[in-house]
Amino acid sequence: MTPAAHAVVDLTAVKHNLARVREYAPAAKIMAVIKANAYGHGLLQIAKVLEGVDGIAVARVDEAVRLRKAKITCRITVLEGFVCEQELDELMQFDLDCVVHSIGQIDILENYSAQKKVSVWLKLDSGMNRLGFNPDEFVSAYQRLINCPRVKQPISLMTHFSSADDKESDVTDKQLRLFKQLTESYSGEKSIANSAGIIAWSDSISDWVRPGIMLYGVSPFSEDCGLDLGLKPVMSLHARLISVKKIKAGEAVGYAGTWVSKSTTILGVVAIGYGDGYPRAAKSGTPVLVNGKRVPIIGRVSMDMVTVDLSSQANSKPGDTVTLWGEGLPVEEVATYADTIPYTLLCGVTQRVRVESVA
Repeated sequence: MTPAAHAVVDLTAVKHNLARVREYAPAAKIMAVIKANAYGHGLLQIAKVLEGVDGIAVARVDEAVRLRKAKITCRITVLEGFVCEQELDELMQFDLDCVVHSIGQIDILENYSAQKKVSVWLKLDSGMNRLGFNPDEFVSAYQRLINCPRVKQPISLMTHFSSADDKESDVTDKQLRLFKQLTESYSGEKSIANSAGIIAWSDSISDWVRPGIMLYGVSPFSEDCGLDLGLKPVMSLHARLISVKKIKAGEAVGYAGTWVSKSTTILGVVAIGYGDGYPRAAKSGTPVLVNGKRVPIIGRVSMDMVTVDLSSQANSKPGDTVTLWGEGLPVEEVATYADTIPYTLLCGVTQRVRVESVA
C-alpha cells in the first residue's frame, strides 16, 4: 500500500553533494550548515552522514548542544552566537565555537568570571545589514577580543553575502573587497563563501567554506536546479491518491471555487496539504507527478488535500503514488509556482509527514 504523506531522504546524495563541495573548494575546510533541522532533512542523521567534515554550523545554542549530546565530536559553530551568560556557559561546557557579532556579546565575555575560554568567529557586517560589526566598529571589536582572557587566540573572521545568488549583481564583489580590506592584516582563519559563493564566486573561497543548501542537492540560484550543477536532490515528497471522480463543465473545485471546469474533468484528490507543509500558495497549474506523469493542481491547496486534473491520466486510481517534488519534478520548480524559494519548502515539511531515510 502506498503510504500517506511521506518524504524520502537519500543519505547517499548528501555524500555526493559534499564531494561536489570539495571539488569546488579543494583547499578549503568545510563547515557544513545544518541549522533548522538540517533544512528539514533531520539534524542528527545529517550530522552523522557528514562526520568527516571539518566543522558543522547551526543557528542556535540548543541545536549545538543536541549535537554534542548525540556524540558529534567535530567543531560546531553557533552562527547566532550567545545573548546571555547562561548561553555562554553552555558554549564553554560543550566546547562550542560561536560567532561574535555585537558589542553586548563582548561585554559579557569581558565580565565572565569562569576561568574558561571560547573559540570565536568575529563577524563583519559587509553589507547584509543583519548580524555583525559595521566597518567603523570592526577594528575596535577585534582589539577587545584580542585582549579578552576568555577568548581563545587567534580569532577567526567571517562575513555573510546578501546577494551571491544573483550572479549579475555587483554587491558581492563590493562585500568581498571590503572584507579583504579590513581583514588582510589579521592572521586568523577566514570564512566567506556560502553555497552560492562556492559555486559562482571563486574569489570568496578562503580558509573555510560554509555550504548549506547545496548539501541538500538544491541550487542557490533561481535560474538553475541542483541537477544542473551536478548535485543530487536529497529529499523527495510523496503522497497518494484517495479519490478519483468526474465533474461536469462549469463545476467549481475547492475553497472559494477559484478553479472552474471548462469541460468534463477527471478529478483526483491527493492526501497532502499545508498541514503537511505543502505550500498553500501553490497555484492552479502547479505540477505534481501521478505514477510518474505530470498533472496540474486545480483549486486551492487545503490543510489535508490537494485536487488535481487527471484527465490526461484517466486510468489513475485511489492508492496510486503522487510525487509533490522529487525525481522528474525539482523542488526548485515547485517553489517557483508557489512564489517562494526551495528553502521554505524543505524546512516547512511538518511532523505529520513520515520520513524514510535510505543509505
